[in-house]
Formats: sequence, structure tokens, C-alpha cells
Amino acid sequence: MTPSRTATGPAVPKKRRSGRAGAGELLTAAVGAVPGGAARPGQQQMAEAIERSIASGEHLLVQAGTGTGKSLAYLAPALTVDGPVVVSTATLALQSQLVEHDLPRLADAVEPVLRRRPTFAVLKGRHHYLCLARLDSSVEDEPDDALFDAPRSGGGGTKWLGEAGRLGKQVQRLRDWAEETATGDRDELDPGVDDQVWRSVSMPARECVGASRCPFGQECFAEASRARAREADIVVTNHSLLAVDMLAGRHIVPPHKLLVVDEAHELADRVSSAAQAELVPELIDRSTRRARPLLRPDLAERLTEAGDALAVGLAEAPAGRLTAGLPPALREACTLLDSATRAALEAIGDVKSDDPDPVRKQQAKAVLDELSATAQRLLEEADHDVAWLEKPDNGSRRALVVAPLSVAGTLATHLYDERTVVATSATLALGGRFDTVARALGLDAPPPAPPSPAAAALATAAAAGRSPVAPPVAATEGSRASIGTVPATEGPGWSSLDVGSPFDYARQGILYVAAHLPRPSVSGLPGPAGEELLALVEALGGRTLGLFSSRRAAQQAAELVRARTDLPVLLQGEEALPLLVRRFREVRESCLFGVMSLWQGVDVPGDACQLVVIDRLPFPRPDEPLAAARAAAVDAGGGSGFAAVSVPIAAVRLAQGVGRLIRATGDRGVVAVLDSRLETARGYGPFLRRSLPPFWYTTRPEVARGALERLARS
Repeated sequence: MTPSRTATGPAVPKKRRSGRAGAGELLTAAVGAVPGGAARPGQQQMAEAIERSIASGEHLLVQAGTGTGKSLAYLAPALTVDGPVVVSTATLALQSQLVEHDLPRLADAVEPVLRRRPTFAVLKGRHHYLCLARLDSSVEDEPDDALFDAPRSGGGGTKWLGEAGRLGKQVQRLRDWAEETATGDRDELDPGVDDQVWRSVSMPARECVGASRCPFGQECFAEASRARAREADIVVTNHSLLAVDMLAGRHIVPPHKLLVVDEAHELADRVSSAAQAELVPELIDRSTRRARPLLRPDLAERLTEAGDALAVGLAEAPAGRLTAGLPPALREACTLLDSATRAALEAIGDVKSDDPDPVRKQQAKAVLDELSATAQRLLEEADHDVAWLEKPDNGSRRALVVAPLSVAGTLATHLYDERTVVATSATLALGGRFDTVARALGLDAPPPAPPSPAAAALATAAAAGRSPVAPPVAATEGSRASIGTVPATEGPGWSSLDVGSPFDYARQGILYVAAHLPRPSVSGLPGPAGEELLALVEALGGRTLGLFSSRRAAQQAAELVRARTDLPVLLQGEEALPLLVRRFREVRESCLFGVMSLWQGVDVPGDACQLVVIDRLPFPRPDEPLAAARAAAVDAGGGSGFAAVSVPIAAVRLAQGVGRLIRATGDRGVVAVLDSRLETARGYGPFLRRSLPPFWYTTRPEVARGALERLARS
């Protein structure tokens, strides 16, 4: 099977554009092609700044609020670059939006200007693509790797025959799909298949023998995706693959001169995840079964013993960060595993072109090598690593995990070399400055500067509960937009820009902080906060998105509103999230309550969502190992770990949650924070408020309820 090319055109060398059009002309063409499209000052400002960065080679941080149109603002100047441009996103939703909507529309619009149609391609990790070599051997694999394999979630027992039959039917459907798909991309498989089935027919990069040694190398879907990416004008990838590319020496993503990192506030966490490793008994068991045909019985038995020792150590040790080194039982397990995997790797030897089955041999070596490296890393107990023990509440899956204390050095070394980087997001200026994010992304940040007189005046007015404008329910549409609200920041080789938002936040929304409520202390939803929530929801009559710090709090809120009102309440976890969000949009009086995944992933413009309630400030929990370790490191150096680590994390999360309210120029509503510390905490309260859009601010409950009642009547 030779995969055909996508609608973006054949992957053949083509003549690059020679600078006949600038970013402004391309942006004008793109905006003009949108029905009702109009130029936006922030969008133009962003495109011009990126064009200057391309010319100078200076890295750029751009904060662009919701509604700016930042995708076109960076895609237009990207087409002025001679050579491929890489765009990295944090979410599949944005990746799909770019590939399915923004880029095709842009290509149509600029073709008359460029006198050719620009091409684009998607680049994902190998595990997203069907592997023909794995598919060819999937029937042979099934008895060991599917039927008797414990689920990855950790549940015990083998699969009953009916379940095995269902999985077998899914594998057969994948075989049929393989004959007709042009890309082998899992996202194009409809309906989908279970994760376990997909793992049996996909190939992680570390296990791949390479096209030259694979019997299906000439037909490989993953290789074809890389070939298309090498010839495209714009390559869309994701932060996870970008992180792996950096850690692997930057040989996965095609060479390029410009990298655009959208949703850049997520990048450091994705790099941390890519550099994270773990040991679980199930993985050792699977690895042993896979390598057994290549090993002497005694070597396989040593691997089994190491897995058993790890299971015992995980059962005995308490969950949480390992601050005093590995417990003796876990140290012994890691030592046994390191010794056993090294002996097994030596016995297996190198993968050679004349091996009977190089694919299986490489798979066995890859997983054993990963286990060995992780065991050695844990035994080293380096200061730059953090180790912890994970034990979910249901006790179903236990893992020994290790991750880097910081990735700023990794980013400084690998992100910026030999390319210009534009990092953009709606949430980059924390506390009104870019310094915190710049440091997290590996850029040297200058010392904090005093706020401008205008910024100081606004902060003073906000702290006093005053506003220079009227509440949003009395405002008319079409009022001024906030442009350039954060002073530009510069450092060695980089600069920053805040282009604001086309939304007039001060007239469209109220930020209400329930300063009269007691400081939250207990887990769940305190009684006074529940009563405040109920009063706000009743004033509006539903249309409420509730963002909670814990599942327990969300559950308590749902039970309260269901018991005291007739409003429909949708609770995350009771049904699939996309279905809940769709019902929330469609049923005007409904409320949607949930936890962290709702803080960033929900886009509900219009009057379906006119009240966003946040139960408490989203500081990291004390048992979040990485955040706790990073804060402890700052404390040990004489600083404040809470201020340097916990407060910035809360600022990003809070800004993302607050941003759910205003999604279009006609939106109006109230954000209610039921945590009095946003007003009363003298140290971090003002910092967090400066990280939010410039809503009209109040601490008076009657003002918030009155605004909601007027919205309910409108």
C-alpha cells in the first residue's frame, strides 16, 4: 500500500515565494476572504511585530487576548519566510482548527497574492499512525499482548472471551481501514477503537527500527507524514512532539527558520511531561513477555523477579514525593531491574538487517532500554530530578515516577538555537509583566520595573472597587477595545508585546470577588460559598459555568442547586464531556459544573454562558510533587517558593478560567470568585488580579446579583 497525498497537494519540491508580498498584504487578503471580516488593530499589530522578528531574528512573546484572531496574525507573516514554518499547539482542538479551517481558508485567500497556493501538513508522533508492521503481526501478538494483558489503568485479571472477541473485531476493522486510508492517522478513523487495540497496531518512536530495516518501510504512514511535512510551507505539530524533538536532538521536526508556539503557557509543562519517566510492574511484565523469546529462561526470570520486587515496594511505600531518597524496598527493586535489563540487553545484542524479525527485536530492546535508563535515573537521585510515588484513590495503579525539577535550562539550550521563536497565548503576562513566563521558557528576564503611572492608577481604582466605566449591563456594544495594556518587556535577544483584545472587558463583564466570605479552609464546597453560588445562579436563572477546585466541590455544588432549584444541572463525569458542553449550549437555563479540564477547554459564546463561578483560587495542591519540589528549591535558595511557583501557576489557571466568560464581542456577564483571598491577600491578590482581563471590578454582592437579574430580563 502506498498512501496517497492529502488535499494540500503532492509532496514534491516547489519554488518558494520570493518576498513579493508582506505580512500586511497577506493578512488583508486573508481577513477579506472571511464573510464580514474586518481588520483588527491587535491582529495587525501582532502580524507586524512578527514580521519584524523574522527580519531581525529576535524572539518574541505576544499576549493576544481572546478574539484577537491570533491564528491569522501569525500565519500571514509565516508565509513570508523562505522555507518551512512550524506551528506548535497544545491542544488537538486548536490543531484541528488550524488544519481544517484556518489554513485552507488562508491558502485560498492568498493564492492570488502569492501566485501559488501555499501548502501545509500535520506532523504528529508515530503512535498516532497505523503501523503496518504491527498490524501484520497483531493476530500473533493478541494472546500475550491483548487477551491476558492487564488494562493500562491497572485493573487486575484477564479479559473475558466476549471482550477479547470485541477487541478482535476492532483489529479486523483496522485491517480493512488500512486498505483504504491515505494517511493512517488515528484521528481520521470513525468510529474509533479502544486505546488497547490501537496500541497493538501502532509503534512508539523508540520501538521503530526505521524505514530502511522495516519490511513495510516504503509504505509507512508515519514516514509519509514526515515526507509531506518536509515539503510544506507550514507544518502544524503539537507541544508534546516538539518537546520530544528537542530532547532527541531536533531530528523529528523538519529544519525551519521560524517556530510559532501557540498556547505557549503550556509548553514548559509539556516538556516536563516528555522528560518524565515511570516504573510500573505491568510495564515490566509486558516487557518480559515481549523479550522472552530472545532470552535464556534465567534472564527472563530475573526480569520477573524485578517486577515482583517493584510491586512489593510500591505496596509498602506511602504515596507522595520522596524527599529522603528511595525507600529500601524500592531501591532494591530498581537495582534488580537495572541489573536484569542490562543483562537482557547484552544477550539480545544489536538489531541487524539479516535478523529474522528486526521489528520484534527492536521493540524488545527499546522497552528494556527504557526500563534500564529509568531505574538508573531513580538510583542516581540527582538534585535536578524529583521522584514520587503515585497511588490513585482507588489504588488501581501504582507507579514510581521521576521528572526534572526544571526545564528552563532545556528550553534555553534547545528551543531557540538556529531559529526565531514566536511564543503567543492569551495568558503570558502574569501580574502585568512577561518576566515569569520568560523565565519559565528559558529566556533571561530583566528585573521587575515599577508600573507605569497609568497602570498604578488602574490598580488603585481596582483595589478600591471603583471603575472608570459603568457596569456592563448598562453598556452599549461597540465600545473601545483594550490594546497594548501591558508594557513591553525586553531581554537579551527577545522582546514582548501585549496586543490586548477587541473585547471591551470593562463594559462587557464584571469581576465579582465575594470578599465577605470566610477564607476557604476545608476541602469541598463550604456552606457560605454554596449559599453565595446558589444566590448568583438563581439571580440569572442558570446559564452558569461552575469551575471547581475538586470533584467533591463540584459534586456538592450540583447537589445543592438540584435540591434547591428546578434548573438543569450538568455535572462533569456523569456523561461524556463533549455531550455535556453541547447540552449546556442548547439548554438556556442549564448549569455545567466541573473541574480543571473545563477551565481551558470550553468555548461557549453567546448568552448560554453569562455567569462563570470559581470556587477558590487554583493554587497547586500541596501533594502535587513537582510544584512542591520546585517551591522547596526556591525556599532553600532564600526565596519564596509560594510566590515564585504557586502564585504563577494559580495566575495562569485563574486567567484561563476567567477567560471562559467573554468569547465574542456581544457577550456580557459576570465572573464570580468565591475566594475572598483574591481581594484580601495583600501580597498575591493584586498580582492575580493584574493577570486577568480588565473587567469592571466589585466586591459588593448586591451589584453582582443586580447585574445578573438585569441580564436575566434582557
